[in-house]
Amino acid sequence: MQKPPQEEFALKETNPRLGGGKITGDKLTSTYDLVEQMQYLYVRVVKAKDLPGKDVTGSCDPYVEVKLGNYKGATRHFEKKTNPEWNQVFAFSKDRIQASIVEVTVKDKDVVKDDFIGRVVFDLNEIPKRVPPDSPLAPQWYRLEDRKGDKAKGELMLAVWWGTQADEAFPEAWHSDAAAVSGTDALANIRSKVYLSPKLWYLRVNVIEAQDLVITDKGRFPEVYVRAILGNQALRTRVSQSRTINPMWNEDLMFVAAEPFEEALILSVEDRVGPNKDEVLGRCAISLQYVDRRFDHKPVNTRWFNLEKHVLVEGEKKKETKFASRIHTRICLEGGYHVLDESTHYSSDLRPTAKPLWKPSIGVLELGIVNAHGLMPMKMKDGRQTTDAYCVAKYGQKWVRTRTIIDSFNPKWNEQYTWEVSDPCTVITVGVFDNCHLHGGDKANGARDSRIGKVRIRLSTLETDRVYTHSYPLLVLHPSGVKKMGELQMAVRFTCSSLLNMMHMYSLPLLPKMHYLHPLTVSQLDNLRHQATQIVSMRLSRAEPPLRKEVVEYMLDVGSHMWSMRRSKANFFRIMGVLGGVIAVGRWFDQICNWKTPITTVLIHILFFILVMYPELILPTIFLYLFLIGVWYYRWRPRHPPHMDTRLSHADNAHPDELDEEFDTFPTSKPADIVRMRYDRLRSIAGRIQTVVGDLATQGERLQSLLSWRDPRATTLFIIFCLVAAVVLYVTPFQVVALVTGFYVLRHPRFRHKLPSVPLNFFRRLPARTDCML
Repeated sequence: MQKPPQEEFALKETNPRLGGGKITGDKLTSTYDLVEQMQYLYVRVVKAKDLPGKDVTGSCDPYVEVKLGNYKGATRHFEKKTNPEWNQVFAFSKDRIQASIVEVTVKDKDVVKDDFIGRVVFDLNEIPKRVPPDSPLAPQWYRLEDRKGDKAKGELMLAVWWGTQADEAFPEAWHSDAAAVSGTDALANIRSKVYLSPKLWYLRVNVIEAQDLVITDKGRFPEVYVRAILGNQALRTRVSQSRTINPMWNEDLMFVAAEPFEEALILSVEDRVGPNKDEVLGRCAISLQYVDRRFDHKPVNTRWFNLEKHVLVEGEKKKETKFASRIHTRICLEGGYHVLDESTHYSSDLRPTAKPLWKPSIGVLELGIVNAHGLMPMKMKDGRQTTDAYCVAKYGQKWVRTRTIIDSFNPKWNEQYTWEVSDPCTVITVGVFDNCHLHGGDKANGARDSRIGKVRIRLSTLETDRVYTHSYPLLVLHPSGVKKMGELQMAVRFTCSSLLNMMHMYSLPLLPKMHYLHPLTVSQLDNLRHQATQIVSMRLSRAEPPLRKEVVEYMLDVGSHMWSMRRSKANFFRIMGVLGGVIAVGRWFDQICNWKTPITTVLIHILFFILVMYPELILPTIFLYLFLIGVWYYRWRPRHPPHMDTRLSHADNAHPDELDEEFDTFPTSKPADIVRMRYDRLRSIAGRIQTVVGDLATQGERLQSLLSWRDPRATTLFIIFCLVAAVVLYVTPFQVVALVTGFYVLRHPRFRHKLPSVPLNFFRRLPARTDCML
């Protein structure tokens, strides 16, 4: 019997056997208590000595082969070395072992057939168990034996033990899961890895003026502007209104720069001498290493830079040093801003760039990636369908990638990772991908890792110190419609170090102060976010092994702002859902007026009479009523994290033509030029409308979340405030409250702060249903 679509796409609570690394007794619990225990046989091959020569020259090219049943792993080989040192670790999963002995053989690399030097054999029943955090097992020297069991020349230093995935040797070990791949690059590409995003800065270039420019055509007024280039980012000022050889601009240009600073800032002063024809009057290169860094709104010192002009002399560019023009600028790296490289709805980090401005962490987030099941086949290999799945998780500056499980639709990772949390109103993103870079030929074919699905979890929706174990549906939208690609089973725990500090976070601005003291425009933020995502994807793709561009862009939601009829309809119905409560109150009041329920109408008359006669009871009654509603709804508070909702996203009933439009390229690939122009214009405008509508829906949903216990700490703070407000307003005369409120609203500007108020900060931190949007 086939499940209904909504049930198939639902979140499911699971009961995995957690505690894989848990230690009993006096020892502490290890970091692997959120995943299932996996037993591994570890073989550490350290080095060998006194190996016999096998070649004609009397030397050998040794390597070690570790064989356990059908699984076989080998070290790298050394040329002409009788005392080699490998220091490599092999790990064999106990679930797949079908042998009683492990054989470690030393061989000589040869062109035709590798020569046998000697071996060491271990009985699996006699291998010791080591449970972290025990001290590492010391390797020992073993005498090599020939095939008959007699002593052979040479010794091999080894360590063999039973362990779990909590063992420190696990991340760098060769795994039996990787038996199907070969080559150093392929093996590195399937191991688990931790990455760090580059440190991003906003670079502010304030172009003030230029002096003593040399104009070629003296008989015309120059139209001078400044072009600034940083890497692949290029911006320009407006044409100066003072059309002289000493033009002025006083204009800000904003860039994104990443440490280490690899490119210099190029300032080029240019004169527009004709249509599509510009003449370079001078340029200078400024190294960012020597640029001032500021952490607040105080201006930095200005500097003059000499402009160099290059002229063609006999076909070669040479500097012209007859006359030195200058440019006056104020350049600084902004450390007080947070460089947005993620969608603002799903930010995992809100701290400023400058580390001295960071506040202490408030807790720890632990994520256990247990397994996946029912994954869809993603590619063909050797005439059959297969999937080589791995997971990527991103929170803050730390990215993690699990090892790739080769050829499995039900992979088991059982890997656990930890992040420090500085703000509870942040989101962790976990994506599942198919590894398409396990074979050398794939690089030449431009293979891209395929998306299997993504999960987002907002930390503020989690109760502290509770382990959430759920199976999340992996949903991907295709041109043919929404498709479930499988399910990802995870365990999540958010531990708070100080409840008071975390509650205090709800009164602070969401972003650093500089975003409010000197706000950036919407167009600037869009452009800077695009540049930031490009820099992050480029830097992580250069890591070893690389975290590829398509993976980073999917995790950072690049392209999510593009026009989509489906998203626009979803946002419209989100607004209707928010207004549904107001409409319901109106209908209820209409029923009161029409005496549909006489008893209720009489009670309302009595309440109305009391409130009119005693107006001081109005506000206490309202707040007390809200407090009681919040307490009443506590019974129905959500007990699981939010997940992708296909019905909310209107992904389950989207029209094929709407999906065709959503997956269309930008600019459109439609043939007619007029249609292309109008279509692109419509999509551009509608994309902004879609964002505004979504923001309106977000505000309404935040109001709803005050009493819904979606964020248990925020709801607790609000209902406590309602109770205190009810008591205070009860004992305070209404006239006093009205005067204080009126005078506060009408206060003089000198008593106003540019930073948002505490109630507004609290409201902006409330969760909305954006987390559930697909």
